[in-house]
Amino acid sequence: MSKRLGYSYVILGAACWGLIGVFNRLLGEVGVSVWNRVTIRNFLSLVLMTAVFALFKRGVFRIKLRHLPIFVGAGLFSVLGLAVTYFNCQMHCSLAVAGILLYLAPSFVVLMSALFWKAPITKRKVMALVVSFLGCVLVSGIMSGALTVSVTGLLLGIGAGFCYATYTIFAHYGLEHYDSLTMIYWTFFFAGLGSLAFLNWGELAPALPLGTTWIGMAGLVVIATVLPYLFYTKGLEVVESGKASIIANVEPVVAALTGVVFFHEVLNVWTVLGIVCVLGGVVLLAKE
Repeated sequence: MSKRLGYSYVILGAACWGLIGVFNRLLGEVGVSVWNRVTIRNFLSLVLMTAVFALFKRGVFRIKLRHLPIFVGAGLFSVLGLAVTYFNCQMHCSLAVAGILLYLAPSFVVLMSALFWKAPITKRKVMALVVSFLGCVLVSGIMSGALTVSVTGLLLGIGAGFCYATYTIFAHYGLEHYDSLTMIYWTFFFAGLGSLAFLNWGELAPALPLGTTWIGMAGLVVIATVLPYLFYTKGLEVVESGKASIIANVEPVVAALTGVVFFHEVLNVWTVLGIVCVLGGVVLLAKE
């Protein structure tokens, strides 16, 4: 696979992640709680992938026991840990602050890549990181909304960014031994089973007869979870971890644009400037 195609996969994955707000909002409108959405996203993704791979690619079910820590870490720490820390961060901080802290993730990836694999921290990479992060800050709405933060919220937000970053690191190790489909399946095997701890059936059951619930669940699972993880992990086969994480910052850009298209949110000058910065960061990396 060429690097250009790898970059395309990473961008596609991030774009799909950016659509999560659409389906989260649909589920929220019918009374599905945040924690039930965590279970829906992770457990139903596991169910879907198990069914599809059982029919078309049974080889993903075979792994070596010595590699289990990679998948346990990716599933419980990276995927499920992100949900727990990020959602709790939103309870202690404004959404803008929570979003900004989450996008510290590329910084963590760049540093860990340099530590573990001696990946060079070039001037162009640092510039792309700074410009892209500035773009995320502007897109988050920090310039137009009230900000609230607490020490607990700050720590949770940094934790969310770290958990988000670690998927790229675990995937790097997993892809040394398995293909991207195997990496994704076993990540969600543990994330899906772990997410059952957050299921509140009594709260979820009344929403199930509604068509909107099923549309929201299908979109959350297929479009905003399975596809982006497949695309992003496939891209990691040829794209350096640090670069991939920075490029994935197009996610908040897509989220901002979907807000405009689907929910008639205002696209102000700060958001536009933020989008330009994020895309500028991607262009800088593409030329390195």
